[in-house]
This record gives sequence, C-alpha cells and structure tokens, in this order.
Amino acid sequence: MKPVPTARLTLYVTEADTWRHRPLSAEIVRRAHRAGLAGASVFRGVEGFGGTGRVHTARLLSLSENLPVAVVIVDEEERVRAFLPELAELADAGIGLATVEEVEVIRW
Repeated sequence: MKPVPTARLTLYVTEADTWRHRPLSAEIVRRAHRAGLAGASVFRGVEGFGGTGRVHTARLLSLSENLPVAVVIVDEEERVRAFLPELAELADAGIGLATVEEVEVIRW
C-alpha cells in the first residue's frame, strides 16, 4: 500500500477567543467539518503562555478563565493546505499561531 502524504494542522487559540459570539475553537471545528476534513479535535490546556508573555493556568489558586486551546486537524496534506484560506478571516479573532506538520497515520 502506497502511503498518502498526511498532515496535522494545529491552531493555537484561547478560551476567550470568539467568532460572532461563539468560541473560536468551535467555529474552526465547524468549518473543518463543513469542508469534509477527516477529523478535528479541541484540546484545552492546563497552563501556557503565548505572544503576550502572560502565563494562564488552571491551578486551584488561579482564577484564569482564558486557558490555552489547541485545535488539531488531520487529513491528507493537500486537503489541509487547501483549508488554510478558510481560516484567513478568523485570524483576527485570535488565532495566535498555526503549524502544519507531516504525520504518519496508522490505522488499526
């Protein structure tokens, strides 16, 4: 079986980022689903910092509600790269960073 070039797109946002009164992460997943991509998941971080340098944490003594969130999308590389322009209008809503990495998919 010939391997298909597969990529993982990871978008880094925060819980506070919104798009038209919805969580930005939910909007990204909605658009990925609408585009027919193979899969998308949202992961909530317990601690992190980004461009501002401010650390956000979920520790008991901290009341931070703006924790880091990663949206991960996996599909054929060509389909992932074709999806990137769909995210352009969301960039101002809070996508701090996006990465695309080549991955090997193993199915059981």
